[in-house]
Amino acid sequence: MTHPTSPAGGPDAASADGLPHVDLFDLRSRLSAEERSRLETIEAHLETHVRQQAIEPWNREEFVPELLPGLGALGLGQIFTDGSSTLFQGLTHAAIARHDLSLSALVGIHNELNVGTIEHLGSEAQRQRWLPAMKRLESLGAFCLTEPEHGSDIAGGLETSATLDNGEWVIRGTKRWIGAGTLADVALVWARDTADDAIKCFLVPTDTPGYRATKISNKIGLRIMQNADIVFDDVRLPEDALLPGATSFEAANELLRASRAWVGWQAVGAQQGLLEILRRYALSRQQFGRPLAKLQLIQQAIAHIAGNLAASIGMMTEVNRLQEEGRLEMLHAAMAKATTTRLGRESAALGRDAMGGNGIVSDFEMAKMMNDLEAIYTYEGTYGINQLIVARGLTGVSAFV
Repeated sequence: MTHPTSPAGGPDAASADGLPHVDLFDLRSRLSAEERSRLETIEAHLETHVRQQAIEPWNREEFVPELLPGLGALGLGQIFTDGSSTLFQGLTHAAIARHDLSLSALVGIHNELNVGTIEHLGSEAQRQRWLPAMKRLESLGAFCLTEPEHGSDIAGGLETSATLDNGEWVIRGTKRWIGAGTLADVALVWARDTADDAIKCFLVPTDTPGYRATKISNKIGLRIMQNADIVFDDVRLPEDALLPGATSFEAANELLRASRAWVGWQAVGAQQGLLEILRRYALSRQQFGRPLAKLQLIQQAIAHIAGNLAASIGMMTEVNRLQEEGRLEMLHAAMAKATTTRLGRESAALGRDAMGGNGIVSDFEMAKMMNDLEAIYTYEGTYGINQLIVARGLTGVSAFV
């Protein structure tokens, strides 16, 4: 349902009205002409085919498979591996998050953790079997690391086991919070080898006997993204199901470092969305005989959100520079993820308050964005855990043990 005071218009609607684009520092100007044009095409598609269309499925906590072909046609199933610049990838993730954080989570995890894992750590046969359909978003993966009793302590506490038995791997255990676990065609399962105690990754087709995925219901955020509890009940796999490049947890750490940086771009996009939503609402909503935007408290909220967004953009610009130089460390990625999501959470609270009663109705998008930000504040390492990673990097002393 679209309201007269809900967001409307294309991605450049604000600039067309003479107002600054929510890309406050015009980072897109640093892209090549080809990549900038591609970004604008993606933004136009998201505005026309995703933004409003995602609201009702979000309300119902339902996945929207009909949105995937359009995203796949734009190459959003392979932006991590298609040779595009890291800045383009970041701005694309921000653009998706600006329109819907649930789909942003799906696309980001699909690229950074699923396609990326198979592309960089899989065998040639594994790449040939799984990647073509995944890159077209015709097939989804599920990155299975977190467990019911082990989230932040997964590196030391992982209990899912893999045992080599007469030339077959036998996977036993449970996973939780697995994105697309009920939708995926293949699961990338991190399990502890009972022979050497090393944590390794295995490709598990989800139609394999013993694989059972159950949707986690009643989430307050990322409601389109279908997270799952997964049980592996003596799942038997061929010996070549092991990813040859993923034979220690260090391989997972490399992936998680990149994905934390990706979440920082999600937070940038979410804050761009918050600014866009509140600005459009404040300019069109009449109170006391004048636009809401004319009230000082509303202007203060808009300026505060813009400041948080600007700080997040600045941080992610430097993270991107370090990525391009091959110098990004976990300290940087954890700091970026923790800080940008904290600022996004603060901005969402300001925006919700400024929109009054309409701020708690998902039709007006602010409440939807606010709840989704709660989720990204916690996933890919909670705020507290990421702060401890930063402090460990700065002091050389770990608070984990």
